[in-house]
Amino acid sequence: MNYQRWKKSLFSYCLMVFLPLNTSNALADSFSQQEKQIEIILNSLTLEEKAGQLNLIPIEGEPTAEHLQLIRDGKVGSVLKANGVANNLKLQKIAVEQSRSGIPILFQEDVIHGYKTIAPVPLAEAASWDLNAIEKSAAVAAREASAAGIQLTYAPMVDVSRDPRWGRIIEAAGEDPYLGSLVAAARVKGFQQGNDDPNLNILATVKHFAGYGAALAGRDYNIRDISERELREIHLPPFKAAIDAGVSSVMGAYTAYDGIPATAHRYLMDDILRQDLGFNGLLMTDWETIPNLVKSGNAEDTKQGVELAISATFDMDMTSQQYLEHLPNLVRQGKILEVKVDNAVRRVLRLKQQAGLLDNPYSRFNLDREQQELLSKQNWRDTKDITLKSLVLLKNENNILPIVDSVKHIAVIGPMAKAKKDLLGWWHAKGNENDVISIFDGLKAEFGDKVKLSYAQGVRFDKFNNAGTELISEAVALAKQADLVILAVGEQFWMSGEGGGTASLHLPGSQEDLASQLATTKTPIVTLVVTGRPYVLTDVVKHSDAVVQTWMPGTTGGEAIAEMLSGQFNPQGKLPVTFPVHQGQVPIFYNYKKTSHPFDPGPNDNRYTTSYRDISHLPLYPFGYGLSYSSFAYSDLELSTTKISESETLIVSVSVTNTSKLAGNEVVQMYLRDQVASVTRPIKELKGFTVLPLEPNETKTVHFELTSKDLAFIGPDLKQLIQPGKFTLMVGGNSVDTLNAEFELVK
Repeated sequence: MNYQRWKKSLFSYCLMVFLPLNTSNALADSFSQQEKQIEIILNSLTLEEKAGQLNLIPIEGEPTAEHLQLIRDGKVGSVLKANGVANNLKLQKIAVEQSRSGIPILFQEDVIHGYKTIAPVPLAEAASWDLNAIEKSAAVAAREASAAGIQLTYAPMVDVSRDPRWGRIIEAAGEDPYLGSLVAAARVKGFQQGNDDPNLNILATVKHFAGYGAALAGRDYNIRDISERELREIHLPPFKAAIDAGVSSVMGAYTAYDGIPATAHRYLMDDILRQDLGFNGLLMTDWETIPNLVKSGNAEDTKQGVELAISATFDMDMTSQQYLEHLPNLVRQGKILEVKVDNAVRRVLRLKQQAGLLDNPYSRFNLDREQQELLSKQNWRDTKDITLKSLVLLKNENNILPIVDSVKHIAVIGPMAKAKKDLLGWWHAKGNENDVISIFDGLKAEFGDKVKLSYAQGVRFDKFNNAGTELISEAVALAKQADLVILAVGEQFWMSGEGGGTASLHLPGSQEDLASQLATTKTPIVTLVVTGRPYVLTDVVKHSDAVVQTWMPGTTGGEAIAEMLSGQFNPQGKLPVTFPVHQGQVPIFYNYKKTSHPFDPGPNDNRYTTSYRDISHLPLYPFGYGLSYSSFAYSDLELSTTKISESETLIVSVSVTNTSKLAGNEVVQMYLRDQVASVTRPIKELKGFTVLPLEPNETKTVHFELTSKDLAFIGPDLKQLIQPGKFTLMVGGNSVDTLNAEFELVK
């Protein structure tokens, strides 16, 4: 039964199948038109075709004859890595017009932070703390991907990570589950609902369920056993937020939880994901994770791996084709109930229905729209907006920034100054380095003939060796001639991302040596740090007059950075992760649990502290930190009451004043400490924030609301608990510099 036939049979099927169940028309009416459509298709499929709908295969480049035959045989439900309208339309026509089932293909891709116009990496986007801008950025990615024949993306990644050695910290929103939850929801909404035309939206996949960000020693795919408490307190909240935002699908993790690989973990996937978190959408494996069950010693062979995965309610098999290979026979042998396969196929078909493919399999394939949408002016503007907001000013001694008119000669030095591909980051879909504005080119366009720009590479990258040190002397000589040095350091695009773990958190190669030698010239230095993770910047900061964490800023990066340096844009970004002062502090994060012993040795140098004897316990820069060209003062922290009951709302008010002569935005942050609880609680937790615009010398009062729900925590029985007691409320511009007040929750 092909596409045209099952479309025509909708009415007759309803009469034959649904109405005989009950003579009442009410029962027939209870079935939505959409569910009837799915049941028609499902009942027309053979076991092999059902397995085919659960089969997701990669086709990168020109499809092979084998690929095309699998599609004709109805053995391919979804395709990843196939891009472009012309290419995907050809594959779609084969599926719809040449296969017996006639079911359209769902095209999927890693659209992580942009498709053609590449936004800053996700960790950088989180540094904006601007949920509207983050949502808009995801909408841009959806517009371009949809225009290029893609209907589903493997984003957002919401894994909470506290270890910057882990390469995939680049893909998430940092160390905090509260900020991560809000960013997750914003990105889901942007992908799935961000554009008025539904044909310009794509389906989102939240990943990797669950605890993947807790990689042992920062090594990818490496399993660290975490408690169910940590799972529920830290790792699950962003997934819950994405599910509540309507995310269409979930991807399982490569790693294990409580000794069982996620791909085989029925309790994790069914009890926690589907029942506790309320997810009723599609669950897919990650790349080859069914065969990985054999590699990790959890399955004897891939046939047993399929049994484990389908029992754990995984609907779609990514790339391994093991569902296709084994499911039909396992059903015939009675080892797997066909209803399990049917339920999985229903979820696949619902995704295709949500994408509009079942009603019109060709509506999303428009060559004119593809040409108009990719790298459009609107997409460039929206992407540059999030790029500007993601830049974090870490140091600005003597207000050296923005660059003043008296600066006539700038020496632009460093291996990242003219880099293009490295600004895109590891996952950059169809982003092309030829479209990227480099830092040097951005400065040239911004300052024009008003400033002389000179360039020296300074050092070279050569894997992890100290290469190109012979270039340092040339850079030093150039710096001596200039009024200002802009030093662009960082890491190449491949050094972060999947498989990008690093033991050292010092900048690769001889870049720190370059910074120290440039400092001997006494020429002021503005250092731009182009990385996908926090590095130990202690020495770099010491040798710099100003430091900007630019992250990997994407296609518009050089243009945005130049606009910030010139003062055309006033920085507002805040760190979504803690920056260590020494790599021995890692893992380091702001919301650590309270202990019986203090962190600070105090004036008497108390030995018995949870600290270090050789370095400070304090970070270089705390979570939530970031400077502006404006300055802000906090005052008058007030609570509407000092005692609230479970049914009452606490109003928190604080005055924020722009004490400078320049308009700017301040990210006002609210933290909470539970002073006494039946389980150990964090020293502080982010509970609210807002981006506050302020004119020069303007004062505004910010109001936050707290209810008993905000005071809840995971109790001894791993259930949500609201417990009376005393709390400390903290409000400020970062997680350390705050005004404090106390209140009590009473029965």
